[in-house]
Amino acid sequence: MEQRTVDVAVVGGGQAGLAAGYFLRRARIDHVILDGGSAPGGSWTEYWHSLRLFSPAGHSMLPGWWMPAEDGHEYPSAAHVAWYLAEYESRYELPVRRPVHVRGLERAEEALRVVTDQGEWRARFVVSATGTWGGPHLPNIPGREEFDGRQLHTVDYRAPEEFTGQRVVVVGGGNSAAQILAELSQVADTTWTTSRPPRFLPDDVDGRALFAIATQRQRAVRNGGRAARGVGDLGDIVMVPTVREARDRDALRAEPMFTRLTRTGVAWADGSELTCDAIVWCTGFRPALDHLAPLGLANGAGRIALEGTRAVGEPRLFLLGYGDWTGPASATLVGAGRTAKTTVAEITDALAHEE
Repeated sequence: MEQRTVDVAVVGGGQAGLAAGYFLRRARIDHVILDGGSAPGGSWTEYWHSLRLFSPAGHSMLPGWWMPAEDGHEYPSAAHVAWYLAEYESRYELPVRRPVHVRGLERAEEALRVVTDQGEWRARFVVSATGTWGGPHLPNIPGREEFDGRQLHTVDYRAPEEFTGQRVVVVGGGNSAAQILAELSQVADTTWTTSRPPRFLPDDVDGRALFAIATQRQRAVRNGGRAARGVGDLGDIVMVPTVREARDRDALRAEPMFTRLTRTGVAWADGSELTCDAIVWCTGFRPALDHLAPLGLANGAGRIALEGTRAVGEPRLFLLGYGDWTGPASATLVGAGRTAKTTVAEITDALAHEE
C-alpha cells in the first residue's frame, strides 16, 4: 500500500482532533487527521437521543468559532453538537480522512509509522485523540454471564421507548446514569444502584462553573501554589432539567450496589434479590488506546506516563482529550481547545529545532 509522509498525524476526528487540526492549520504545519468514523461529529453521533450538554452553546465552543445556539434550547443536544463539529471541520477545511481505521503505531527512524487499513503514514509527530467512547468499561460482577435478560452499556442505549413496561436496573453514580434513569423511570419500573450514595450538584451549578473551577485549579498548580478545590469536591451529577424533574417526582432514590447477577436479576449480600428484564451499565469508560499498544508505553493500569500531553517514553507522541489525565477538563469542548493549543505550540517548537 501507499505510504504518505506528513509532519503531524492526528488519530481521531472528534472534538480534540479537530481542535488540534485548527491550531496545526494556523501554524501552517503539514498534517492529516485520520478518523475511524463514517461521518463527521465524532462520538456525538452515537449518544442517546435526549443527551444535552451541561453548558449553554456560548460556553461550549472549539477554538475560532462560537457554537451557534440551538433553536428553542439553552443546552445543546448531542445532535446539535455533532452538526457543529461537522460544520467546524468544513469551515476550516481540515484535512480529515475517513473512514480510516488506525491499526497501530510503530517507531521508524526519527518518525512514527501510522499503520491503517488504508495504507501507512509516516509522521514526525503523532497526536492521539481517540477519546474514551470506544472503551466502555463493565465491572467484573459475578454472574454477569448467567443473566437471561438484556445487558447494555451507555454506548448501546439510545431511547427509553423500547423498555416500556419493563423492570430495568440502572448501574452507576454519574451523569449518564442519572440522565438515563430520569427518562427510563417515566416508562419503566426502575431501580438505581450505586457503589456510593450519589452526589448531586446544586441546582444553579452547570458546566460553566465546573470549567471555571477546573481552570482555577490548573492555574494554581502551574504557578506553584496550593491546588484549589476541584470539581469533584462539589459533587458528581449536574442537575440538568430532566434530572431535576426526576428528583421532584422522587425517581432518584439509589440503592446500594448489588454483589452478583442471577439468571433472573440481581442479588445483594444480605440475600435479597430483584427480578429484572434489563440492566443498563452506566459504569464509565477507559481511554481507547489499543492503537498505541505496539509502542509498549502503557503501565499496568493502561495509562501512559505524560509530561503535559507528551508521552514520556516516546517524545514524538502526544495525547489529547482523555479527561483530566491529559489536561483539566480536556474531554470537554472548551478544554479540548485549550490543551490542543499548548500541544501544538510544543510540536511547533520541536519541529523548528529539528530543521
